[in-house]
Amino acid sequence: MPAHHRPPHVPLPRVAPRFVGPASVAALVVALAALWLAARPAGTPARSYAGQLVGAEAVLLLSIGLVLVSSLPWVEPWFDGIDRAAIWHRRVVIAGLVLLVPHVALAANESSSSLGPTFAAVATIGLAALAVWAILPRWRSLAPPPLRGAVDTIVALPGARHLVRLLGGYERWRTLHRTTGVFVALGFVHGLLDGTPFGSGLLRWSYVAIGAVGLAFYAYRELLARWFAPLHDYQVETVRRIAPGLVEIALRPLGRRFEFVPGQFAMLYLEGKDGWHRHPFTISSGRDEELVRVTVKALGDTTSRAHLVEPGMPAVLGGPHGRFDFRRGTERQVWLAAGVGVTPFLSWLRSARSGDLPERVDFFYSAAGTPPFAAEIVELAADQAGLRVHLVDTERDGRLTPESVLAALGGDTRRLSVFMCGPAAMLRTFQTGLRLAGVRGRDVHREHFDWR
Repeated sequence: MPAHHRPPHVPLPRVAPRFVGPASVAALVVALAALWLAARPAGTPARSYAGQLVGAEAVLLLSIGLVLVSSLPWVEPWFDGIDRAAIWHRRVVIAGLVLLVPHVALAANESSSSLGPTFAAVATIGLAALAVWAILPRWRSLAPPPLRGAVDTIVALPGARHLVRLLGGYERWRTLHRTTGVFVALGFVHGLLDGTPFGSGLLRWSYVAIGAVGLAFYAYRELLARWFAPLHDYQVETVRRIAPGLVEIALRPLGRRFEFVPGQFAMLYLEGKDGWHRHPFTISSGRDEELVRVTVKALGDTTSRAHLVEPGMPAVLGGPHGRFDFRRGTERQVWLAAGVGVTPFLSWLRSARSGDLPERVDFFYSAAGTPPFAAEIVELAADQAGLRVHLVDTERDGRLTPESVLAALGGDTRRLSVFMCGPAAMLRTFQTGLRLAGVRGRDVHREHFDWR
């Protein structure tokens, strides 16, 4: 794009965090329980009523899960980004499934409908199967350490390897995951047919409202969202190998330009040699650049196909999404990046002009060997008086740790904000270490790129 056609650079204003979604979920759960306790019909057996209460709470949590996975833009601010919304979707759905256990054990209706029990069984089995499938990619992190060796042995068996390949594909999982709303609808109808407390209009209509909202969001996502989602047509311009297993894909617009805030990610649809694939990628280019660049590491079945992408192939960008933004921090910050987790920081640096960054930033970037983009980062840092770059070669210097970062800061954590992106295990370690060193939880920010 000619220079005179590029949008003028405007310094980004400071923004305040907004993260009230989890508190809202807790408030709704408590409010529903209070409503059921206050409106309990006379003569209702306590055991059965308790079982049906937890069943109603399960429907509430499952409906909230459908709202969170709807990808509507206004959901993001409530949960601090679509990545966190997806994580909370998983949490509330699992919590809803756990509540089904006491519901089945306690609820009883001797005069149940002919279809209600069947609907309940199909809904429970279907949701449980989807939940188990969703955690399969994380089985090793969930298994207790003493059992991981045994699980590794089982997974290495020929039949188990075939099963993992069959169930482990992201696109296959995503397609079947879209049936979640169907199973929630069956459970919701079961409650309407067999709920004994629904002689109370207040309980019945509050239940109907809860289920209707969740299913309306599900219907929107499946039937209407494709017509309203902001999509931009692009074409693959270049595919550049940065390091072993690390590729940068540059995309050229074919029409309306994709606007984003540095640190955000896009849903990238790429038509490779083996068909279309969808995956969220953090944007690594500057916001004033003509091309949109993403840096891809072979992390899963979709990203491992990056080598199949070639210049000239069509691509579509959806979004942008995410709220990983240094403007939400204080004037004294630490940035922590490991491996491909450098991408949002690259976008920040490529977008920044003198005076855009906070007063003092210590940027720690670790990788095995010389960190990719190291030379460019050092060059960009030269224009930022308050930015100090700490490049860590883990093969030579050892792993980056909370202790080494704090030592470089002189142990002073006052008015400190931390932004980090990298492997989940490393970030958990840093979250714990920084909190123990006195950094407030609300001042520790991370990007979740493993939120499938």
